[in-house]
Amino acid sequence: GPDAPGAAALRDELAEAGAEVTLARCDAADRAELAGLLGEHDVRAVVHAAGVVDNGVLAALGPDQVDRVLRPKVDAAWNLHELTRDKDLSAFVLLSSAAGLLVGGGQANYAAANTFLDGLAAHRRALGLPAVSLAYGLWSGSGGMSAGIDAADLERLRRLGLPPLAPAQGLRAFDAGLGAEDAVL
Repeated sequence: GPDAPGAAALRDELAEAGAEVTLARCDAADRAELAGLLGEHDVRAVVHAAGVVDNGVLAALGPDQVDRVLRPKVDAAWNLHELTRDKDLSAFVLLSSAAGLLVGGGQANYAAANTFLDGLAAHRRALGLPAVSLAYGLWSGSGGMSAGIDAADLERLRRLGLPPLAPAQGLRAFDAGLGAEDAVL
């Protein structure tokens, strides 16, 4: 929403580029709240970029840890799918994670949530709807989901062949993914 860090600057940058921008706060996992917001706008594309981590191995995860991670990923993405499937969208982009494909040790809930996003993209494609799930690794920089990453975690990711992406690399991958034929990249 409008109080998010950097939101005003992003709004201004997009407006300068010619976009019509509305900043709104909405719990996309709350179907009724999301339906109300979507009903106020002519939605042409969806980019789902939610991410919450609450790490733990499967046997140690409690229900709150699972819900805290799955709600913004799974519930919100499904609501977006259902509430926009009858719209003529140019894109439906899900920002997923490599954790669902290969890094999931200690991240059982996060891996499951991202694997769901990958499956949702494939499901939408099977229905003839636009969709791509981009399974990113860690982005470089400070803040966001990388705030809790320490040197040992970074080294482990490097050994797996997943050094942090520079934001410019991530954005180039995003642009390339929009035109890709595969549902999951």
